[in-house]
Amino acid sequence: MAFELDHLFICTAPNAPAAERLLQFGLVEGRANVHAGQGTANRCFFFHNLMLELLWVHNAAEAQSDNTRPTHLWDRWSGLAQGTCPFGICLRPIAGQASSTLPFPNWNYQPAYFPAGVAIPVATNISVLSEPMLFCLPFATRQDSYTEAKAQPLDHAFGLREVTRVSLTLTQSPPRSGELEVLAATNLIAIQTGPTYLMELGFDGETQAQHRDFRPALPLIVHW
Repeated sequence: MAFELDHLFICTAPNAPAAERLLQFGLVEGRANVHAGQGTANRCFFFHNLMLELLWVHNAAEAQSDNTRPTHLWDRWSGLAQGTCPFGICLRPIAGQASSTLPFPNWNYQPAYFPAGVAIPVATNISVLSEPMLFCLPFATRQDSYTEAKAQPLDHAFGLREVTRVSLTLTQSPPRSGELEVLAATNLIAIQTGPTYLMELGFDGETQAQHRDFRPALPLIVHW
């Protein structure tokens, strides 16, 4: 399996006010983006091997356009109060390893903000809104390998460097989609069932036995 985690997203309210909690904790914010033509925008926090993205819809018309509609990003974001899963999981190829097929069946999404011919493989369970969105950036690299022009802040409070554990709590009991089960079998993420959605990130082997819970502002617990 020649893929690893590239970034994770959590759908939030517009402008991601919950990001202020992360800043107060001591995380350093990186560059934000507006996804022109897709209708979404983000605020981002970069670590050595992974990015955490807070994502929202800023243009409903673009998010519901013919091009973007198959991603169900509008349905996922607008349905948060009704119980849609707020999470997304993005993979990237492992540098230096032979390329291989993704662990889940997929289709190519051509974002309006990408050059012609550059696509994002998206898992075919995209319409299962009780599960995270699964996709891949075939051209992505580790965050600590960015060129100087793309470099993002990587130094954070408590010396947090690398995400070494990702655990998601989903509200839907098994059986789950084959695409998600295949990804879980790679051990890149752990999945369990609970009363509310939750993302837990473990840093650097969690050797300090500390944690910070960002609920209710954000369905996130950080362990280090």
